Amino acid sequence: MSEHEHEGWLPGAGSVLDIGGDVGALILYTEARFLDREIEVSQLGDDSRRVHTAIHKHQVGERVLFAGVYPELSAGTYRIWVDDPSLPDRVTIVGGEVAELDWRTARD
Repeated sequence: MSEHEHEGWLPGAGSVLDIGGDVGALILYTEARFLDREIEVSQLGDDSRRVHTAIHKHQVGERVLFAGVYPELSAGTYRIWVDDPSLPDRVTIVGGEVAELDWRTARD
């Protein structure tokens, strides 16, 4: 695996992600109501092996973003465990890539 720096998700705030081969990453953008909430994901067909991360507030200049990063996920389709049926609850992770999913309803 190689380290991959992905700065597109939060300008000015780099994250180093250890992805490559069959390992990718996920960035989940949310609204403020998810702040500090732990959001779980699991590969489809394996609900017992969940991975979670907290949603954090990020100040970027005058702009505030809320996002969670899942830094090392095996390639495949994942379920995102959320109790709001209006939000997408599936994402595909590709090895060596960073998937981005946006749950914000109002975009700047």
